Amino acid sequence: MTTRDLVEEPDRVRQALSPLRRQLLARLRTPASASELAAELEMPRQRLGYHLRQLEEAGLIELVEERRRRGFVERVLRSTADAFVVDPGVLGRHESRHAADIHAAEHLLDAATRTVRDVARMQAGAERQGKRLLTFTVETEVRFGAPGDVHRFTEALAGAIADVVADFDTPSGRPYRLIGAGHPAPKAE
Repeated sequence: MTTRDLVEEPDRVRQALSPLRRQLLARLRTPASASELAAELEMPRQRLGYHLRQLEEAGLIELVEERRRRGFVERVLRSTADAFVVDPGVLGRHESRHAADIHAAEHLLDAATRTVRDVARMQAGAERQGKRLLTFTVETEVRFGAPGDVHRFTEALAGAIADVVADFDTPSGRPYRLIGAGHPAPKAE
């Protein structure tokens, strides 16, 4: 199972941003010591040690074991998660002036931000309980012939979703949030 950690504090994000630290977080999915990492990365152990301490203080890596080696104690470290999800709100909260405009990019970004934050928090809670968070994703692509088709499609999709929700909604059931979103597909590289 892949573990993810939601990084919600700006200081923790800053600690993980440099290319070297991102490389260390990825490499430390498998435990290693500073000496092993220094040899692999061909860099001085002292320089590497500084970055490891910063990551450890931020709670992004953790001590796995200590081993006696040639008169000193070697610390073996690992990432606290397989992947780190940065709460988009950390990078700047804004109240969208376009909250009521379902066709505004800001509205989609606000919804995506809430989704990332909420799902990451719930997934972390489920993992702590040894459970799986049940989610679903429906993803597809559509090609519109004219700009007005986007609005007609949105109305038709909203109606279809309302019909399906009416068929399955149970007042005593567990609530799920459904987000229907669309954006231009990135150009193929």
